[in-house]
Amino acid sequence: MIKLYMWAMSNGYKASIMLEEIGLPYEACPVDIGRGDQFAPDFLRISPNNKIPAIVDPNGPDGKPISIFESGAILLYLAEKARQFLPQTAREPYRVVEWLMFQMGGVGPMFGQAHHFRHYAKEKHPYSIDRYTRASARLYGVMDRRLRDASYLAGDDYSIADIASFPWVRRHERHGQRLEDYPNVRRWFQSIAARPAVIAGLKPLSEGEKRGIVVDEKSHDLLFGESQFSPRA
Repeated sequence: MIKLYMWAMSNGYKASIMLEEIGLPYEACPVDIGRGDQFAPDFLRISPNNKIPAIVDPNGPDGKPISIFESGAILLYLAEKARQFLPQTAREPYRVVEWLMFQMGGVGPMFGQAHHFRHYAKEKHPYSIDRYTRASARLYGVMDRRLRDASYLAGDDYSIADIASFPWVRRHERHGQRLEDYPNVRRWFQSIAARPAVIAGLKPLSEGEKRGIVVDEKSHDLLFGESQFSPRA
């Protein structure tokens, strides 16, 4: 059984949704980042960047256990393992990978910064709020134009590119966006949200999402203060 180290956040849900989609058994192991679990030595051994998610697969490609960190790498690994949601043709995998990289390099960082400055920053900084809200709006626009001509981000078929972006779009209000302004994204979002595997993939550790990651001054420091930036042995 695959062990999935996660918390109830967009990047964590990428991995749990993927595991539900491909039907591999897994155990969701909580890494409560608001309490500092991400800095535990055992977790750092499999995720040296102290970020969720990470997986440990006891049956790696050579039959031996393997650990993978970084959500995009996990999606690629699981897609290749299951031979699902990543086309096996000569050309089409690159369409999936480019939209996966769009999420990793654009959607995640920009939406995350908008979320941070709009909701978690102790000091409201108008320049930062405006910059990242506008950057997020631009990326929603990119997706909307793409989805005007395609059912899914990489084309006609649902793929790991969609699995990567969906959990982030789920928090659109935190980015200062309305799906009504992006009708093609809204259609795409609603179709994915109705998938049984997606519904199941959003359940692990969902009580943590209701609680939130910042519950006191200590958790804020662990996530955004000096504790976050302290070097780890």
